[in-house]
Amino acid sequence: MASNITVSKEVFNFLSDLKKNNNKEWFEEHKSEFKKYQSEVKTFLEAAKDNLNHHDEIEKTKMFRIYRDVRFSKDKTPYKSHFAGFFSRLGAHLRGGYYIHIKPGESFIGVGFFAPNKEDLFRIRKELEMDAGEFREVINQKELKAIWGELRGDELKTAPKGFDKEHPDIDLIRKKQFMFVRNFTDKEVLSPTFLDEVDKSYRAIRPYFDLMSDILTTNLNGESILE
Repeated sequence: MASNITVSKEVFNFLSDLKKNNNKEWFEEHKSEFKKYQSEVKTFLEAAKDNLNHHDEIEKTKMFRIYRDVRFSKDKTPYKSHFAGFFSRLGAHLRGGYYIHIKPGESFIGVGFFAPNKEDLFRIRKELEMDAGEFREVINQKELKAIWGELRGDELKTAPKGFDKEHPDIDLIRKKQFMFVRNFTDKEVLSPTFLDEVDKSYRAIRPYFDLMSDILTTNLNGESILE
């Protein structure tokens, strides 16, 4: 497993400078630096993917663009002041994904279901409506909770249409996202053990991914819906 790949202090220095000088002129002058540090982070993402493939199956790695889409944003600064990547699990039978966000003072990793489509969201809610016992058991597992803490995600203020607002598990049914987030200090990100910590965290979420994959590939009778 790859474990000697690190994120350098220079990456943070560049991102801090970019935040202070978020304009096209400065960025064009420092384009070669950007490409150097982008390549460094891409190497880190590839190492994280290699580690993941020892205990999961990753279909693709995506490194997000530094350029911001400002069309519908009040913030018209042209560049992001972070690097980020996403790892997609393989095929229809393995659901969920892994995210990593590198930013001075605001680095974190995330896992789970950030934007489930309408069909997946309804299926998850129906499962929770029928019986949320196994779901709660998994998200409260000692190792998972020690690393990831509480389940997070945006939620509705009331019950979704067709669901009882008095249901005992309405706190889960109201959710629109089902994800976990782990924050890291700058010191932790720059540590030689950061890559291992990321992988340890990703390993710990596997029982949750296994359960959600099972839910999203079966009907309420537990029968496979895959071809």
